[in-house]
Amino acid sequence: MNMKTILEPLNQIPAHLQTIHDYEIEAEKHLSDMVWSYLQGGSMDEISVQDNVDQFNDIQLLPRMLKDLTHGHTECEILGQKYPHPIFLAPIGHQQQFHPEAEAASALAAEVLGSNIVLSTFTNTDMRSLKKENPYKWFQLYWQGEREKSLALVKMAEEHHYKAIVITVDSPHTGIRDRERKAFFHLPEGMQHPHTPTHVPLPELKDGDHPVFNGLMKIAPTWDDIAWIVQQTNLPVILKGITHPQDALLAIKHGVQGLIISNHGGRVLDTCISPILALQMIKKVVPTDFPLLYDGGIRRGSDVFKAIALGASAVFIGRPYIYGLATAGALGVAHVLKILKEEFEITMALMGTATVNEINKEYIFQY
Repeated sequence: MNMKTILEPLNQIPAHLQTIHDYEIEAEKHLSDMVWSYLQGGSMDEISVQDNVDQFNDIQLLPRMLKDLTHGHTECEILGQKYPHPIFLAPIGHQQQFHPEAEAASALAAEVLGSNIVLSTFTNTDMRSLKKENPYKWFQLYWQGEREKSLALVKMAEEHHYKAIVITVDSPHTGIRDRERKAFFHLPEGMQHPHTPTHVPLPELKDGDHPVFNGLMKIAPTWDDIAWIVQQTNLPVILKGITHPQDALLAIKHGVQGLIISNHGGRVLDTCISPILALQMIKKVVPTDFPLLYDGGIRRGSDVFKAIALGASAVFIGRPYIYGLATAGALGVAHVLKILKEEFEITMALMGTATVNEINKEYIFQY
């Protein structure tokens, strides 16, 4: 059997890398089959993974002509803070698998491109090492099984000037990832996670206890825990992974200040409703100015436009920036962001929208 030759990361960007799809093809050459399976894979039949990308094909653009766009810009405002553009980096853990410089490279690229980055609890890079004065950074919290351990991470994020806490709520248990298991996926021996063990210690099972419901689910957060965290921090708390309108309303009731509409990239619950449909359902029930951020399947600047037209305040990319990281470190992540930002700007101009605030449902047609 031929062993795959894994290419070293590039230190300059070749001319043929011009789209996210180009980066996807290139990134595979720089990763082992096992890590590639981890990155690309999802849960079960991976229907949600594909749906997240395909759903944008059912939304057509409806441009307006002859408008004066000379005052145009991509600036957006979320929770009182202005961002240069609405393309943010989603929290992705264990980034050392993709490039030796890990999250430090992604953070550098995000800072240079003015992109908001959300640092994962499972970062290989200490949150304190990201530039303190960079205003475009949030911290993502995986619940640590108990309140005090979770709060310690929140307080550290406060001290180091992270601007929001993002609590991921859609993966209290790992999804059933067939592709990952078939590739015998495992993290490298000795990989450092400065803020948490790779696996939060499980409660001891007694006779008759159910391994799922008395195991991981026993230490998963509840609405009471969310309300408690909200009261303990002066940072806005945002929940990631909400798809049901009733949960959106409960989030507001418990003091949450924003939502990231996401099905975890199709990695947890296969055939979960696609985030673009969930976004529209949730938009109908929350206050008009309540921040809804979108996560899932963004591959083009026109996808960014469509998500914003349907009610998103900003969008997150996940796999696309990891393609850039695997290909060329910080340089690759920066180029991926630049590609999407330029595609979004040109889409805005051709659509007749000068500002992000002007983008709405009148500019799209859905089947």
